Amino acid sequence: MTHTANTQDEFGLRIAARLNSASLELPHDISERLRAARTRAVAARLKPQTLLQTSTAITQQNGAALLNFGGDEGLNLWSRLASLLPLIALVAGLAIIQNIMDDDGANELAEIDSALLIDDLPPDAYADPGFLQFLKNPIAHESTD
Repeated sequence: MTHTANTQDEFGLRIAARLNSASLELPHDISERLRAARTRAVAARLKPQTLLQTSTAITQQNGAALLNFGGDEGLNLWSRLASLLPLIALVAGLAIIQNIMDDDGANELAEIDSALLIDDLPPDAYADPGFLQFLKNPIAHESTD
């Protein structure tokens, strides 16, 4: 494979030398356009190679080849912390919602307990199995008031 690569390189160098010698006879404006086109072509040719080298790298550990894709992508400590902010906000929001729901449940139970303590009920009413269902039914509370 290295023999064919060397042959291709030599062939390319011979073509470049012949084109350069022929370009000496061209007018100045045409030679400047050719020089600008060569510069653009070389720049375009170098960009994909540089991009490929920076995006993937092959490392070898214990006889196995590993691909590394870009590493940490240039993120510093502040960028990483800033990327965690939405997650922190979500967890905080869920904790606040859970706290509010717990408070609402405790307030409902407190209202039932205070209603039981204020009302004059016989002790047998507390032992009745349907009494809890009666307390949970909001229509029964409104009709008795």
